[in-house]
Amino acid sequence: MTVERITENVDGLRWFKSSYSGSDGGDCVEVAAGSGAVYVRDSKAAGDGPVLRIGRDGWAAFMERVR
Repeated sequence: MTVERITENVDGLRWFKSSYSGSDGGDCVEVAAGSGAVYVRDSKAAGDGPVLRIGRDGWAAFMERVR
């Protein structure tokens, strides 16, 4: 699985977080589906924190193992 930390603009992505996350916005991981990849970020640093890009095959393999 390839995971990259990216610096490109991801403002156009639609971010989602688990419904199990609290409403205060802290301590959450957000994900967004993009062209050929899934993006992951920490909701506490959504505007200026790091974003990870994971290829769709890698994301599928990750989800298969955590279920």
